[in-house]
Amino acid sequence: MDHAKQTQSEKPPAYSTDSVNGHVEERAPVLKSPNRTGGPQVVPGEETRSHTSAVMESWKEERTRSIEDNEMNLPGIAAAYTSILRGLGEDPLRQGLLKTPRRAATAMQFFTKGYQEKISDVLNNAIFDEDHDEMVIVKDIDMFSMCEHHLVPFIGKVHIGYLPNKRVVGLSKLARIVEIYSRRLQVQERLTKQIAVAITESLQPSGVGVVIEASHMCMVMRGVQKMNSKTVTSTMLGVFREDPKTREEFLKLIKN
Repeated sequence: MDHAKQTQSEKPPAYSTDSVNGHVEERAPVLKSPNRTGGPQVVPGEETRSHTSAVMESWKEERTRSIEDNEMNLPGIAAAYTSILRGLGEDPLRQGLLKTPRRAATAMQFFTKGYQEKISDVLNNAIFDEDHDEMVIVKDIDMFSMCEHHLVPFIGKVHIGYLPNKRVVGLSKLARIVEIYSRRLQVQERLTKQIAVAITESLQPSGVGVVIEASHMCMVMRGVQKMNSKTVTSTMLGVFREDPKTREEFLKLIKN
């Protein structure tokens, strides 16, 4: 009987998950700890909300790689590509492949250069007070990204619309936001939401809509090998989500 009670009391605590910007993140269990310091006890829901809020704000300061990091890490990445070539049955010392590892390493750093840029740097001095409250749309923004599951490209177009709330942003900055988030290891669902959240947090508009249409090489070159398939994702925030007429106007304009 005592053994049974002990086994029941030692059940592992359930893990919780956060979904932020389309990315589900498993976190360690949140426990209600003894109140040894006289302060308030830890409540599971409160920690989850504060964690989510912190991640949502992270677009302002995030930068996980520097130019110095690129220089320092380049030899190691090149060595990894040399191992890959050997593992594929190739000879890294033959003439055509002698410089391939370094070229591939440099290319991969470029494909993921969004890790060394910050949204706040891009938007600096490019947000203007303007008494304009009609929809602004920039569509057909070219997008190149890397699938984080297979490390092959997905390529497409991004359409962005927002309803200003007395503030507008330089139009080229919307394309720069796309570039920062797309030049990372991504999934299209998360990329769509990250763009929308960054615009919302920086401009505080009445609403934001983002639609991405892309062709994924992981579906074209491998797997099901469907040449003409496209993936369409959307994120609607604010009035774009709440008002069907506003959403319909945006979707109609990006198709025309």
